Amino acid sequence: MKPAARIGVGYLIATLLVAGITLVGHRLQLNQTAIALAFLLGVLGVSAFYRLQQAVFTSVIATLAFNYYFLPPIRTFTVADPQNWIALFAFLVTAVTASELSERARRGARSAVERRQELERLYAFSQLLLSSDNSAELLNSIPRYIVESFGVRSAAISLSNRADIYRSGPNVDGLESHDLQLVCLRGEPRIEVDKQLAFMPLRMGMRVVGSVGVSGSLLSRQTMEAIGSMVGIAVERAGAVEKLSRTEAARESEQLRSLLLDSVTHEFRTPLTAIKASVTSLLGNSTHTPEQEQELLTIINEESDRLNRLIGEAAEMAQIDANKVEFHLESSPIRHPVDEALEDLKQLLAQHPVEVRIPADLPLARMDAARIKEVLVHLLENAAKYSPPDAPIRVTAEARNQTITVSVADRGPGIDDFEQPLVFEKFYRGRNQRVQVHGTGMGLAICKAIIEAHGGQIGVTSQLGHGSVFYFTLPVG
Repeated sequence: MKPAARIGVGYLIATLLVAGITLVGHRLQLNQTAIALAFLLGVLGVSAFYRLQQAVFTSVIATLAFNYYFLPPIRTFTVADPQNWIALFAFLVTAVTASELSERARRGARSAVERRQELERLYAFSQLLLSSDNSAELLNSIPRYIVESFGVRSAAISLSNRADIYRSGPNVDGLESHDLQLVCLRGEPRIEVDKQLAFMPLRMGMRVVGSVGVSGSLLSRQTMEAIGSMVGIAVERAGAVEKLSRTEAARESEQLRSLLLDSVTHEFRTPLTAIKASVTSLLGNSTHTPEQEQELLTIINEESDRLNRLIGEAAEMAQIDANKVEFHLESSPIRHPVDEALEDLKQLLAQHPVEVRIPADLPLARMDAARIKEVLVHLLENAAKYSPPDAPIRVTAEARNQTITVSVADRGPGIDDFEQPLVFEKFYRGRNQRVQVHGTGMGLAICKAIIEAHGGQIGVTSQLGHGSVFYFTLPVG
């Protein structure tokens, strides 16, 4: 209902209420005290639902009706008894005072409700400001958050260290760039009531870092100041978190670089030493038998292959970290990469009986067969390296809940419970195997990255002294 119509309805209801009380009082022949209290209750009722003007109007017409119909001489506005003048005046003052007090109570209640709503909006707004630590994303979202939280038509933000203006929508709505920049330079709020525009500086303590403007609704000055303070803090916080993240990323990158250099350098030294010794022996002694020369050349060949594999692992690890590895997924039997991996490692697995259990009716897997073969090569190679000679190795596959689970079981020394989640981290090697078995600690990290890129999971179950079972899952294709 429009305000003017509501006011008219209030006056009409006040008139009808006084007329009704007068009519009931006449029919029931109530005494003057009962009638006065009835009129007073009517005034309080009107003041509870309408404004002070309607309540005062009710008080006046109730006083006139009380005089005209209930104070002798009846049906005249003349008051015969002077005491009735006092009663009439007391009634009028009581009615107007009650109306004023009721209006004050209603204004206080309305103000308390508005403050509570503003606090709830500010709290919800503060929660939205914590939803992102990315400066660019946060700055683009804040104007929209202001519109959603406070019901304004549009909002805009300008920062002193950025040339862009961040808006809640394509429309300017009076929030001009030069007005925002002017408020930022002066550090003073600007409110235009007639245009429903408000501009407030963004402060960090005494320092002004930007300005915010809203259009389409006049928020209280306290609310605008709170918005300005919270936005300023949120922007500074996001910038600090972003800077800290870059610093932490740089530190971790440097740490990884050092670990990679240390690991690769250590692993390069052994094959290079063997190659150097073999070449020196061939060059320095011409009395070698053909069998000895063949043995030295075999050493050079094997150690060169080892160097090549180490370099390949380091390069692949770098590509994975940079997200530059491409996967060509297709539906294929898991048996194919298993057979190819066993064929490539035939010489290494010669001392271990290998048992393969893969059902013939196993569903196809969605995978990059070459990458899955690489995973199996790493797992089988580890099983052979960490297991004693003649210890069996078992490869199994089964379908479970729209996934295919592939397992490689060995009879090695096992892995401690606390180390099991760590073996898939870059450059981590078991504390009891670092000297006994050569390696860079990159193989299982590469396996984990490949399996996760397929949408699967990789893990290990192990018991000290009884071996380990490495397993991974692939989606059914």
